[in-house]
Amino acid sequence: MENKTNYFDTIIIGAGPGGIYSAYELVKKDPGRKIAVLEEGGRLEQRKCPIDGVKIKTCQNCKTCSIMSGFGGAGAFSDGKYNITNAFGGTLYEHIGRKKALELMRYVDDINVAHAGTETKLYSTAGSRFKKICMQNKLNLLDASVRHLGTDINYIVLSNLYKELEGKVQFFFHTKVTKILKNDDGYEAFYDGGSVVGAGCIVSVGRSGSKWMEQVCRDLSIKTLSNRVDIGVRVELPAAIFSDLTDQLYESKIVYRTEKFEDQVRTFCMNPNGIVVTENTNGIVTVNGHSFEEADKKTENTNFALLVSKHFTEPFKDSNGYGENIARLSNMLGGGVIVQRFGDLERGRRSNEKRIREGMVRPTLNATPGDLSLVLPKRILDGIIEMIYALDKIAPGTANEDTLLYGVEVKFYNMEVGLDDHLETEYPGLYVIGDGSGVTHSLSHASASGVYVARRILGEE
Repeated sequence: MENKTNYFDTIIIGAGPGGIYSAYELVKKDPGRKIAVLEEGGRLEQRKCPIDGVKIKTCQNCKTCSIMSGFGGAGAFSDGKYNITNAFGGTLYEHIGRKKALELMRYVDDINVAHAGTETKLYSTAGSRFKKICMQNKLNLLDASVRHLGTDINYIVLSNLYKELEGKVQFFFHTKVTKILKNDDGYEAFYDGGSVVGAGCIVSVGRSGSKWMEQVCRDLSIKTLSNRVDIGVRVELPAAIFSDLTDQLYESKIVYRTEKFEDQVRTFCMNPNGIVVTENTNGIVTVNGHSFEEADKKTENTNFALLVSKHFTEPFKDSNGYGENIARLSNMLGGGVIVQRFGDLERGRRSNEKRIREGMVRPTLNATPGDLSLVLPKRILDGIIEMIYALDKIAPGTANEDTLLYGVEVKFYNMEVGLDDHLETEYPGLYVIGDGSGVTHSLSHASASGVYVARRILGEE
């Protein structure tokens, strides 16, 4: 080993939730450990999307998307919802056990609270009267405890965590890892202009690193399993319509099985008094939502996603490619995100600026009025329409003509990486965690996986 300056005890690829919490736990338990964190994006304070809604209204296809990459990962500008549950958010419990998974999610929650989240609220669906109401209307309200930090408090929590890690961990920002090799000293991660070597390596690249992760698995002959893609729309309506649910539960994960095709449609990422935003994944512009804790940042609207999961087997296995092509079609027709009134969709006509302007829902995102039926496959769109009418029974007004639908929203999932019960690959010391592993699909599960692997490296698990 000729160059000791680039040698570390542990290298971590990706500074999203998984990477942050693995570094945090390693530093806390073993202060003398030499750790490198390589991140494609920038520091938290450097992450600025150029879209201002005035001069710049559409995605500029930046070299590195500040919404998706950088310290904090894609969750940095999310609404900061940490769902403490095994019912959704991933299958971490299949690897480490249900009890351990919940224990680690609560541990992460304690850290978040201690780093500026003390005034935030922990919601729970346990004992909620809405559970019965949903069941009476063929809807399933999933059980969970939900810590809502809000986009603003989430940013502060991440800032405080970075301050705690700075100086104890060597960060390599704006550093895109091109490949990983196994060598005599452990693992070497290459990037333009150099490389680092670590006795152990934790890979935590998130959903946006899905294609990169697949290439790494091919290079190292690591087995992968086909995963799913979630495709749908983001619904925006007056906050009052969903206020009974959001005031008590904040985040309500509701699942519906369609009568026509028996497909599963679910609500996802509910943002009371929030805003609709765009995000860029591999050059494709899709839609998402944020919400805030501070009163002056709240809006008069609530938004949430309605998603249909699609799994593919033989002969087609590229779930993400399927979702990407649907998103590209939306970008081609609308120059980005398309917005349509529910009433226009039902009438089979595209929306225009006049009808949207005259409606009672004021859009929080500047999107192109259009026709989602030209983008989404009929089966998916039929399921979404069915779900809207089902939700209208528990939240009357959901199916109003002026309800806005933004498309498309796509949740890409990595091919599930072949891992053992300790999230370790067939190569000793090479771990894959977070959403990049295909095992977790949420902030809480990704963070918990980081803590688990850190403890495993330290011989505690």
